[in-house]
Amino acid sequence: MARIGLLAALIAVLLLSPAAQAAGPAATSRQLDSQMQRAGAYAGAYVVDIDTGRELYARAPDVARIPASVNKLYTTAAAIRAYGRLGQLTTEVLGDAAPDEKGVVVGNLYLRGNGDPSFGPTQAAGLARVLVGSGLTRVTGTVVGDESRFDTLRGGPSSGYRTDYWVGPLSALSFNHGLTADRHRRFQTDPARYAAEKFRQELRRLGVRVPQPARAGVTPVGAEALGEWASPRMARLARATNRPSDNYFAETLLKALGADHGAGGTTAAGAAVARREAAAYGARPAIVDGSGLSRANRTTPRDIVALLAGMAASRRTADAMRLSLSIAGRAGTLSNRMRRSPARGRCRAKTGTIVGVSNLAGYCVSRSGRRTAFAFLMNGISIWTAHPLQDRMAAALARYTD
Repeated sequence: MARIGLLAALIAVLLLSPAAQAAGPAATSRQLDSQMQRAGAYAGAYVVDIDTGRELYARAPDVARIPASVNKLYTTAAAIRAYGRLGQLTTEVLGDAAPDEKGVVVGNLYLRGNGDPSFGPTQAAGLARVLVGSGLTRVTGTVVGDESRFDTLRGGPSSGYRTDYWVGPLSALSFNHGLTADRHRRFQTDPARYAAEKFRQELRRLGVRVPQPARAGVTPVGAEALGEWASPRMARLARATNRPSDNYFAETLLKALGADHGAGGTTAAGAAVARREAAAYGARPAIVDGSGLSRANRTTPRDIVALLAGMAASRRTADAMRLSLSIAGRAGTLSNRMRRSPARGRCRAKTGTIVGVSNLAGYCVSRSGRRTAFAFLMNGISIWTAHPLQDRMAAALARYTD
């Protein structure tokens, strides 16, 4: 009898446990609110059912707060919209002249960057093979690295536009994340010259004679196009930015947006493009950088959800944004969170963390197939307090049913 009574009690506990049962809109809202009440006075949240447009939960949804790396959602959304999910960024090689019949370029080669943050040793080697395959045998001058597509500022506003430890030196001619490719990795002091020299070494390794050391400079008007290397598709660049929360990728993409779709290759011009693209969904964030490192960035939970829901509504943007996000308990910055939660594999989100700030925003697909977009912004809080609250809120969305 005692064993039967114990079993009955255990079943009752499981039936009553929030982790074990689905919950309708009202119950889900209560579960979310019970966690948000513990987040303090500087926290806000907003959740909508994507399929119905129903507001599922709101707490201070229109109060702007510091997004930290959740700001990367605006950067990558703008890149996906402006370039298209299949868009690419190229790194070009031009010459003072086309190769003659013996494969000789009289003058210099120009390695011109257009803001591909993924360009590095493998890509430089591939580009060198392209030129050799087209018949190049010798360059009488040298390789000139051209980063003029962007301004000369190496960082964003959070570092006074100087090289930031958390980002690396920004350049239109990116190479190896702005790090040297030797055993003692450190920041490059002259990214354009460094990339040009590494490309020159690849050419020489393939037998092309390039006698003079590389330098930085600007491609002259009328230079001959000799070859190019295309980045991964924009959907993949967005994923490479959001899942690991890569500050270098985010800041470089923002400047590329400014160069290609705005007033120029500057952080400010790129931020203007990101604001413009967000406005297409009715969102009005204050964006000053691409990574979210600056505390001058501000956004509301409602604006973030408007962006996420808007991106999810279009086949042109939905998969690119959703697949770019970390997966609860499985991948990215959420790989070690929610591993034993109902949210595991069902919620994809962008984390955002700087001192005193911990945020989570993204999508959940519940066990019953309900799709939600959410934003949990918690300022004035430690991650040790915020993470359990956010994880339990994501679990509630994974159990949500209508």
